[in-house]
Amino acid sequence: MTTTLAGKVAMVTGGSRGLGAAIAKRLARDGATVALTYTSSPQKADQVVRDIEAAGGKALAIRADSADVEAVKHAVAETVNTLGRLDILVNNAGVAALAPIDQFSMEEFDRLVAVNIKGVFVATQEATRHMGEGGRIIMLGSVSSDFTPFAGLSVYALTKGAIASFTHGLAHDLGTRGITVNNIQPGPIDTDMSPADEDSAQEITNIIALGRYGKDSEVAGMVSYLASPEAAFVTGASLKIDGGIAA
Repeated sequence: MTTTLAGKVAMVTGGSRGLGAAIAKRLARDGATVALTYTSSPQKADQVVRDIEAAGGKALAIRADSADVEAVKHAVAETVNTLGRLDILVNNAGVAALAPIDQFSMEEFDRLVAVNIKGVFVATQEATRHMGEGGRIIMLGSVSSDFTPFAGLSVYALTKGAIASFTHGLAHDLGTRGITVNNIQPGPIDTDMSPADEDSAQEITNIIALGRYGKDSEVAGMVSYLASPEAAFVTGASLKIDGGIAA
């Protein structure tokens, strides 16, 4: 463990698997106490907590569907009440759906907006009520908000484009309070939701400048940097970590 984030409390939404789990573990490794939310995988969330504790860190798992406004509010409140403060919010929870626009169901549209936009807004609004100078809000957007090489991504891109715009505005809203807001835009990352060895992966790999999928640890490293004191003058930025797929 390092002490870069010693004394800080972080909340990572959707932290039971994939990128969220990697981010939670990295922040804990850098000294932060971490609360992570999950929707339907208590065993996986508990395993992340155990992994963090086994490495000498402290963590808390909270059940909260990011589509449920009251659940998100409760998760922030429980983090503050249990851990004493909140310094870092990582809005990682997100859902995706792929379909032509004339076949995209309203149910799927509402779900994407509820999790990818409304859930981010509520978590951010609640978190900022508790943050002081040096606070960090880190969004997990997507390169898809700027680059959509395949059909069917339009609605997902819409939600992630909203997050990029939200980031720009929040930087000014919160800058005078010393709170930074940044948006990480991953490209193809090798996770259980998007494995680098699935049948369609080679077609995607062929258009990545570096010729490979990214690692969850690489995204977690960027989150850790933005959460650290070294990034105190970085705000309002949308930073791609995509292997050059959008270059």
